[in-house]
Amino acid sequence: MAAPMGEGSPGPEPGAAPYGNFPNYSRFHPPEARVRLLPRGLLRSLFPAPAGPLLGLDVGCNSGELSVALYRHLLGLQESKGSLDEPAAGKDLNLLCCDIDPVLIERAQQCSPFPASISFAELDIMDSSARDSFLSSYLGRFGRSTFDIGFCMSVTMWIHLNHGDRGLVEFLAFLSSVCTYLLMEPQPWKCYRAAARRLRRLGRSDFDHFRALAINGDMVERITQILTKDCAMELVCCFGSTSWDRSLLLFKSSASSPEGRSPVLKNEVPELEQRL
Repeated sequence: MAAPMGEGSPGPEPGAAPYGNFPNYSRFHPPEARVRLLPRGLLRSLFPAPAGPLLGLDVGCNSGELSVALYRHLLGLQESKGSLDEPAAGKDLNLLCCDIDPVLIERAQQCSPFPASISFAELDIMDSSARDSFLSSYLGRFGRSTFDIGFCMSVTMWIHLNHGDRGLVEFLAFLSSVCTYLLMEPQPWKCYRAAARRLRRLGRSDFDHFRALAINGDMVERITQILTKDCAMELVCCFGSTSWDRSLLLFKSSASSPEGRSPVLKNEVPELEQRL
């Protein structure tokens, strides 16, 4: 999640990003450190015979570096290749990436090597009216009502801090309702405390909800509980953790496969099951 920030804010106050809208995020959390935890054949394993192009949703994409890295990695595209891969790549995966910060989205749009198959859009994912109409319009272009896979990479904390326990639960419920599979990277509780300290150090007010959060402690466990007990999802796999202690978790909707898709079950994906 990110919120609008002024052009002059990145320099003097690097910690002043109360919505996670760090302008140079990929410099201190490189995309490669995340994507290398994922098997390259992941999409083929989950969707061995898709009827058409897979649709992905990346929430809180920042300036798009991780979105592009995920796209390349999951489709097996080489780093040196760009738009030359576009026709073939677009037939396999179309990725919609959203963030609330227009400055970061503009940068992502300008730098995207796959403009026809990776779309970057300014969107407040917690504004249900704007969100629902925008996503419905995008999905309608493909004759779909849901996404095959969603990506939520280090976003849950910012939703939680700015919208409280209720906002986090509503956010997770929304993602589970529109995605067959969901790749999550929750921030641990120590990151909440660090974010609050950064604001106080800068002389700013604390997060409105921080001291009242009842959902706390082991956030991987808490988010897993919400998704599996309240949102009809099941934990398929944990791909391990990054060097900065972020776990990559893959969830699957327990409901019937939407749109005629036939995603495989956990016991049908040996290379994933071995990682459990």
